[in-house]
Amino acid sequence: MPTPSHQRSRKRVPKPDRRRALELLASCPEGCTEAIMLAHGFTIEQIVDLVRAGLASATAKRIIAGSREMEVATVRITDAGRRALTLGAAICGV
Repeated sequence: MPTPSHQRSRKRVPKPDRRRALELLASCPEGCTEAIMLAHGFTIEQIVDLVRAGLASATAKRIIAGSREMEVATVRITDAGRRALTLGAAICGV
């Protein structure tokens, strides 16, 4: 059985959902709210994965809408996320 050191190294191509999320974030200069990401079919786990991977950042702020106070999370693509999009396009020929 081959050991990991003998396996060929592969370039990482973004997963289709990850790439789609990064494309959405790249198209929104001010970022997207968590609600917009969810409306596009992404899960909280996928958003957290993007942030943990350094491909996106998330900030939360409290807003008042009418008489209600709520917290809104905004997700933005990072420079690393933009590079991943460019790298993925170069590898896939997109």
